[in-house]
Amino acid sequence: MSLLAENLRFLRHELNASQRTVADHLVITRGRYSKYEDGASEPPIEILLRIARYYKVSMDLLVTVDLRKYKLEEILKLPDNRILLPIKIDNNSENKIEIVPYKASMGYLMGYADPEYIESLQTMSLPFLHNGKYRAFPVEGDSMPPYQDGTYIVGKYVESKNDIKPGKTYVLITRTGLTFKRIARVNSKSISVKADNPIYENYDISLADITEAWQYAGSFSDRELKTTGSSYTTGDAKDQLQELITELNELKNKIS
Repeated sequence: MSLLAENLRFLRHELNASQRTVADHLVITRGRYSKYEDGASEPPIEILLRIARYYKVSMDLLVTVDLRKYKLEEILKLPDNRILLPIKIDNNSENKIEIVPYKASMGYLMGYADPEYIESLQTMSLPFLHNGKYRAFPVEGDSMPPYQDGTYIVGKYVESKNDIKPGKTYVLITRTGLTFKRIARVNSKSISVKADNPIYENYDISLADITEAWQYAGSFSDRELKTTGSSYTTGDAKDQLQELITELNELKNKIS
C-alpha cells in the first residue's frame, strides 16, 4: 500500500469519519475514495488538493511523510504543516548533531522526514553551538573552497524559507539532491545561488523544490571524525575544537 493510502486511512480514522462522509465533502463517490485508501488508484491533482484542504494537511506531507509517526494535533498547528525538528541533547546537555554519511547522503532525500532514519544517524556535539537545531552534511567537489571532498558542513536549520539571506552560505536539500552554495539573490519564487569558485556559473533553484535549508555554522574533516557507537570522539578533542572555533571566526570575519 502506498504512503498516501496509509495517510488517508490514518487521517480519516483520527477524525472518526466514514468514507462516505469524506467522499461527500470531496464531491466524489465513496467507491472512488475507497480506492485511494486501498491504494488501488491515485487521486488526480485536483482531488488531491481537495483532500489536503479537507484534512488541513499539505499535499507534500500527504505523499512524502508517514503521518502515523506524528501527533495529528501538532501537525495541524504548524505553518504550512512543517515538521518541527526536535533538538536532542547528550549526557552533558549539549546539542546532538546528526551526521549524514557520505555513502548514504542520497538516502537522506528519502529519509529526512522519517524519525527512524534520523535516529539511526551517528551524532556529535560541539559546545559552542546552541539555540537551534544543527546537522552535519558531507561536501563534494571544489565549488566552495576551501571545503572539498572529505569536509562536513555543520548547518543550523532554517525554519522558514523567508529567512534565507543573500550573502550567506547554506546546505540546501532539494528534490534532486544536496548542495552547499552561497545565496546570490532571493527572488519571489526562487533563489539564485553561486559558488565561491569563480569557474562555476550561478543558477536558480525554485523555492518549491527546497525541502530543507541549513545555514553554515561550522565545518570539520572526516579525517578528524572517529565514531564509537553513536558518540563523537577525537584523539585530541580540545585541539580540534579550538581549530573549529578559529575556522568559524575567520569565516565570519570574511563574510562580514
